[in-house]
Amino acid sequence: MLNCNTIFLSDIHLGCKDCQAEYLLHFLQQTEANTIYLLGDIVDLWAMQRQVHWPQAQNQVVQLLLQKAEQGTKVVYIPGNHDEAMRLYRGKLFGNIKVQLRGEHTTAQGKKLLLLHGDEFDKEVSFGPLQSWLGDNLYDLLLFLNRWYNRVRRVTGGRYFSLAAYIKSRVPGALKAIGRYRQAAIKKAKRGGYDGVVCGHIHHPELTLEDGIIYCNDGDWIDSCTALLEHSDGSLALYHWAEQAECLAALPLQPLLSKKIA
Repeated sequence: MLNCNTIFLSDIHLGCKDCQAEYLLHFLQQTEANTIYLLGDIVDLWAMQRQVHWPQAQNQVVQLLLQKAEQGTKVVYIPGNHDEAMRLYRGKLFGNIKVQLRGEHTTAQGKKLLLLHGDEFDKEVSFGPLQSWLGDNLYDLLLFLNRWYNRVRRVTGGRYFSLAAYIKSRVPGALKAIGRYRQAAIKKAKRGGYDGVVCGHIHHPELTLEDGIIYCNDGDWIDSCTALLEHSDGSLALYHWAEQAECLAALPLQPLLSKKIA
């Protein structure tokens, strides 16, 4: 069991056929935290308008989050663009889960972090309607390839590998957009007097210190399978969680860890 102060999750996309709910369920079963922040696109209402995909593992994720909230874990839900309708319920409670438009969190080291989904930065990142349309359709193709590639890997005994993230990380246009997004988030945090920002939205996990601001993107549970954790000493760590748990990055800088999940 991994105990920590805080868990940051986003872009789970429940209701979408590409949601990696089995890995997320195991992550939630193997972690305990005082606070869990759900930073948007938790339920994919866009995907569900086309086709509802809700297997048992996705239902168990919802039940476990509600259970943790009932048992004393503070759970805060900050909706994103795919679950934008939930923004109408700001200030309301679903079970013991509170909905709010954005938030802030102070770590055990006294670092004040701005919390949001990140879709508000789209205008600063966008390359225009045509490029956006191409980007969306190419990403759908990557997810299709990712889905079938990993089905084959499971049959042959291989562990999960994000083919979509691998390809995306080698496309110059995608890297440029990711850089623009990072800069927009850092600028927002700096203007607000924060020490850092935690967001999601672009499905690109990252934890770095830039221009004196901590930039944390907790990634997603579509292709990256990542979460951001604050440990009891206030340090932050970005974890990939599939067949193996792996610490991808940490602040303050620490040796990277890898372990086999039981």
